[in-house]
Amino acid sequence: MSADIQNLGSFAWSIAEILRGDFKQSEYGKVILPFVVLRRLDCILESSKDAVLAAAKALPDGVDDETRDMILFDAIGGNVKVYNLSRSTFEKLRGQDPRQLHDNLIDYITKFSANVRDIFLDKFLFTDQLKRLKDGGILWNVFERMCEIDLHPDEVSNLEMGYLFEELIRRFSEISNETAGEHFTPREVIRLIVDLLIANDDEKLTGRGIIRQVYDPACGTGGMLALTEEALNDFNDAIRVELFGQELNGESFGICKSDMLVTGHDPEQIAFGNTLTQDAHKDKKFHYMLSNPPYGVDWKKYQDPIKAEAENLGFDGRFGAGTPRISDGQLLFLQHMISKMREDEIGSRIGIVMNGSPLFTGGAGSGESEIRRWMFENDWVEAIVALPTDLFYNTGIQTYVWLLTNRKPANRQGKVQLIDASGERFWKSMRKSLGSKRREIPEEARAEIVRIYADFLNGESGEGEVSRIFNTTDFGYREIRVERPLRLNFLVTPERLDRLADQKTFAKLEEDDQAEIRFALKAIEDKLFTNRAEFDKALTRAFKQAQIKISAPVKKAILAALSERDDEADICTGKDGKPEPDTDLRDHELVPLYEDWREYMKREVLPFVPDAWVDESHRDARDRQVGRVGYEINFNRYFYKYVPPRSLDEIDAELKALETEIAGLLKEMAG
Repeated sequence: MSADIQNLGSFAWSIAEILRGDFKQSEYGKVILPFVVLRRLDCILESSKDAVLAAAKALPDGVDDETRDMILFDAIGGNVKVYNLSRSTFEKLRGQDPRQLHDNLIDYITKFSANVRDIFLDKFLFTDQLKRLKDGGILWNVFERMCEIDLHPDEVSNLEMGYLFEELIRRFSEISNETAGEHFTPREVIRLIVDLLIANDDEKLTGRGIIRQVYDPACGTGGMLALTEEALNDFNDAIRVELFGQELNGESFGICKSDMLVTGHDPEQIAFGNTLTQDAHKDKKFHYMLSNPPYGVDWKKYQDPIKAEAENLGFDGRFGAGTPRISDGQLLFLQHMISKMREDEIGSRIGIVMNGSPLFTGGAGSGESEIRRWMFENDWVEAIVALPTDLFYNTGIQTYVWLLTNRKPANRQGKVQLIDASGERFWKSMRKSLGSKRREIPEEARAEIVRIYADFLNGESGEGEVSRIFNTTDFGYREIRVERPLRLNFLVTPERLDRLADQKTFAKLEEDDQAEIRFALKAIEDKLFTNRAEFDKALTRAFKQAQIKISAPVKKAILAALSERDDEADICTGKDGKPEPDTDLRDHELVPLYEDWREYMKREVLPFVPDAWVDESHRDARDRQVGRVGYEINFNRYFYKYVPPRSLDEIDAELKALETEIAGLLKEMAG
């Protein structure tokens, strides 16, 4: 961020001093952000004011809205898609009666073209803030300060305006304890994602007449869209870039749409609303998609339409692969983006930054695992890049960039590249922290990450420490259920008889029936039975002699109360003569997809527990094979570096040095 932008941010921020007392800290942004947008539009439109008013006066009677807008847009010139039919400008309003400022500003705002008027009235709710400023007697003070900022495009570019908005949002978020990260992503992270997306697309992007549609389903203030367009035009200025997005936060949406208006993009392609429940770009497909969806944000209040779509539409909808746990919706955004991949020759590319949860959360058969399985089995995942910590403004957690495409080149088919760019060679400390952001990725580090990805480097290429290539099946496994036989001993003792009271089936019997059963059981010989069949015979004889008939559930309760697990006892078998499993000893083994589970059992299990077996009824719901299929990516396992512990002599020397230092300090204190 340039010093000029920081100075502008500080200047705009200084207006907060005027608001203090009349507005809460959390409300400063509701005043300053729309005022900055308004000032930007005023600076852009001031020079064409007379031409627009003349064109409006010359409009024929009965002209429709679309034609009127087209004529007035042309009167402005360039690609600006906004006009204002008020005779006022900030400069003219500044020279008028301060007591009329509120009414004049309302008139000024309501005479914008409808696409902007709606932003100020419906999204910013700016008229409410103007009334509060008027009632507090500070409207003129705020307006006069805003007039001092020159936001004309000749002075502040569109890209710099993005920086200015981000700087203001970050400051407002910090003082109100909100999450700035919900609004924007650090620029160097966006540039990395964009560079990775287009790294190997030189041939596809070369020439004239090329159109590329870019989409961000959680576009915030539009930073990702703007930087993608910039990168594409830097590569080939003949490319026509069309930007699409959707945003739930009203203020962020207002800023993004305003930016689209003044940069000549179709503002209707930026939609307001919840992407997951109200897809504003339904049936649209895009060349490039990128996003930074909210991390760890639950989707409980939206779950009904999402689950209904998953159940009713399946793979004809967006969430056919499954739904993640209710506490985190990141994988919902990723599935949504996958649903918008083009099926033509060019295909689509996706870049999305998420935390570690989508890599490994959820075991075999869970929603998360099934989503990962769907992506890997369709061979869409091209690479995953681990980023340094402390990159984002509202969190210091580890994050990862996922790169997906439905048009993998031949050398990447069936492969996934993992890049560990979290090490010190890929970041530098910032001179001054911005919220939780203490580090940044310098330009040379970004170039190195892109080179490692673009050249598809593996360990043998000298990048083993940071880049490894795997088969897609390397991340898959079968979760097999390993059983061990039930071994019980049986003994009739007062302590075990007392356990009968804890058996619900027995406790429901009449007291007299309970007493009769207890009396009959005491007649069984006082010995330890290590074979259930033998004890069952003794039990049958005892009840026959006592002339008592018991139901199967009551008998089961008696066996449970009088038994204890015993490794030396005989195996309990069922009616079919097969061993019964001991549920307390049940275990699950994760067998790599590329290995036969029988061979795995022979090598990893049976040498240690020879009586174990695999429950072959525990099968995958999709392929019906033994064991449930799961997928996970464990970055730490693949890039773990063993650090040997320090020697005892080294530790001992350090302790002695500390003892000497402490002794010296104590001596100084005593003196």
